[in-house]
Amino acid sequence: MNTEGIVPMLVCHDVASEINFCKVAFGAVELARRSTVNGSIVHATLRIGQALIMVHDDAPSLLSCAPQPDGSSPVVIYVYVKAVDAIIERATYAGAKVLIPATNQFWGDRVGRIIDPSGHVWNVASKVMD
Repeated sequence: MNTEGIVPMLVCHDVASEINFCKVAFGAVELARRSTVNGSIVHATLRIGQALIMVHDDAPSLLSCAPQPDGSSPVVIYVYVKAVDAIIERATYAGAKVLIPATNQFWGDRVGRIIDPSGHVWNVASKVMD
């Protein structure tokens, strides 16, 4: 794993559920996992395409907390994929809700916005023209 760069950390109430969502929706690959003695997952590192993302339990020791499930998250993850519509379909199958349907934008991206079952907001995009 590269030791330099920016790796977003998503705080979740249910880390296992978020891992599963990312695998189904985005084809994420799990690189590392840390569990408690009772087997619950505290932290995991995933790869989506060439990007890394961490998911972490909503622990009292963190000042960060999981988002509200209403789409009001102050952070939006912008993920580029090859086929926006297919990924959004997979994401909804995995429990996401569409906040904004995919449409072609004037800057050359086709973009849709979803909220995953943990409350994280994702813009799913493909470059459709330069």
